[in-house]
Amino acid sequence: MLKCTINGKELQVKPGTTIMEAMQASGQHIAYYCWHPGLSVAGVCRLCMVEIKGNPRVQIACNTQITEGMEVNNTSPMVKDAVKWGLDFHLINHPLDCPICDQAGECGLQDQYMEYGKYTPEMAEAKVKKHKVQDIGPRVVLDSERCILCSRCVRFTSEVSKTNELGIFNRGDRSEIAVAPGKKLDNNYSLNTVDICPVGALTSKDFRFKQRVWFLKDVDTVCNGCSNGCSVKIYFNKEGVFRVKPVFNEKVNGHWMCDEGRDVYKFINREWRLLDAQISKASGSTAEFLLPEVAAQKVAQDLSQSSNKAGVALVLTGQYTLEEYESVVASFKNNLGTNKIYHWVNNPESFDHFDGLLNRGDKNPNTKGLLRVLEKNGINASWDQLEKSLNAGEIETLVVAAPENQAVYPELQTKIALFSKAKKLVWLSSTKTKQLSNPTTHTVQIPMKSFFEKSGTFINHAGLEQKVHRGMDVVPKALSLTAFAEIIAGLNEKVNRIVNEGAETGVHMPKRVQNEYTSIRGEL
Repeated sequence: MLKCTINGKELQVKPGTTIMEAMQASGQHIAYYCWHPGLSVAGVCRLCMVEIKGNPRVQIACNTQITEGMEVNNTSPMVKDAVKWGLDFHLINHPLDCPICDQAGECGLQDQYMEYGKYTPEMAEAKVKKHKVQDIGPRVVLDSERCILCSRCVRFTSEVSKTNELGIFNRGDRSEIAVAPGKKLDNNYSLNTVDICPVGALTSKDFRFKQRVWFLKDVDTVCNGCSNGCSVKIYFNKEGVFRVKPVFNEKVNGHWMCDEGRDVYKFINREWRLLDAQISKASGSTAEFLLPEVAAQKVAQDLSQSSNKAGVALVLTGQYTLEEYESVVASFKNNLGTNKIYHWVNNPESFDHFDGLLNRGDKNPNTKGLLRVLEKNGINASWDQLEKSLNAGEIETLVVAAPENQAVYPELQTKIALFSKAKKLVWLSSTKTKQLSNPTTHTVQIPMKSFFEKSGTFINHAGLEQKVHRGMDVVPKALSLTAFAEIIAGLNEKVNRIVNEGAETGVHMPKRVQNEYTSIRGEL
């Protein structure tokens, strides 16, 4: 280990560590734009200046390695003056459009100016005008006037996605980021360029002008878009959820996430949700609407009074938490005495697909958790057995823990037609199911909580257990699968506590969430 001193703090670092890495690891603040821990060093922004004892000139921290006994500081007047002049050059041609820029509130230029700037500009020349509002791909818009040529996006498409759509073109103060001739920024990781853009030159079409970031709160959780289980932040306020961004996790997704995973927030919002329980007794009959808890109690009563426990079956998808699987399997096995519990595999032919970066073919976040619980309880019923029983009319009540991310279940219509051969279908789902708008059998639809509305555990494709954290209640009276299982088990007192904990009329928000909101969100 090498010994060094940074801003008076003694540190020990591994050989090869840069000053930037040492400062980041020790929690010390330093200005920078072009450096990113997931990309190669470019050294082009010239803001991460430091003073090294014995060296008459300031040096950049991102590309200078620590040596034994090195003494470094970035608080001296010489360093602050160098950073101020660096900022001056970055802002020479930058437009003053903060009031309409999506990056406002989380912008590196704003932050560094407040830290090191606050100077009187001395440029008398007119700003160089560049291209504005360029459609460079299906998900991203480019405003070249805001770009400070940090090259992060170029390095990302070259080094991470390896799709090479972006480059720096022209020379001098006419240089600008653009897509290569004949190309579009059209890969499944394109929105990472928006995340790493420090100034709002690259913006997301989906989030563009939808919300000011200071009106949003966030919660750390796990993406439920596939079995990779990327660590993410979900951003939301009183009106619902607006975006999903990656959180660094060295074991899972590094600094990145796929574009598909960013869409998982959409089926959380109320306009796509099943809000009330519905009971339809036959095709064409008028649906009865009631509270989810009451509907679940009716199902529990019918099951307890049924003399044919062999006619009860349960279908599970890989989209619920480990704790929910344990509860519902135990409830059906111990209270109803059935081992007819089946795993609905949505796309078995592509389960083992991997795009080489993050995206997995298994589009369920907790297939491994479901398989673990089934194995633990000795459940090995085959799907063929369920199909035979349904076709033979042997299933009186079929309970289906349906997927909340219905877009990754392409055979939904076919499967619902199969399930409807049961005399009674109990459909547990957080989202509306248009295929059940006119059910062909006695159908009970009960709204469930989304992954954003509960805490629990997902197990990813590699067997890594990760915690899912609750953000808020979008549909306060919706049930978790655990609450449904407790009702089936007859533990109504416990269920009342689970259902009503924090629930109230409208959207329940934690106290930290304020009332600012907008009604515009992304579309599915």
